[in-house]
Amino acid sequence: MARPSLHHPEGFLFTPETLTWLSGLVLSLSTFMSWYSGSGGPQLVLSVIGWHTGLIGQIVFFLGLAVLMLVALRVFGVALPASLPESLIVIGIGVLATILVLVRLIWVPTEFLPANGRGIGIWIALLASFGVIAAGLIEASEEI
Repeated sequence: MARPSLHHPEGFLFTPETLTWLSGLVLSLSTFMSWYSGSGGPQLVLSVIGWHTGLIGQIVFFLGLAVLMLVALRVFGVALPASLPESLIVIGIGVLATILVLVRLIWVPTEFLPANGRGIGIWIALLASFGVIAAGLIEASEEI
């Protein structure tokens, strides 16, 4: 029995490469969106972007940039060694980003109170990190 092909037709919008760079871009940009929000009264409305959440938010930004760098290296013809598949690196970056975003999703630092609500940016970061993992898994399945 013939195994179905996972290759996408020419000109298909969401190839694994497109999903990889798009997820990496959204992951990086999500650190400049509201991760926490809250109000301390009728006159005080507070919003904290991911970059200002400390080292974790900044690491998430650079993980998104690392995904974009991998895609740029591929576009410019730089190949990684065969013993270090790009898809596994992408999956690893996505897993690390997911763990870091989940830490910030569960634990709100006390210095950001009364901003104890979650903003849209942290949810976008979580979805983008899942997208990076999915892109790596799709790339890995096509390499087999």
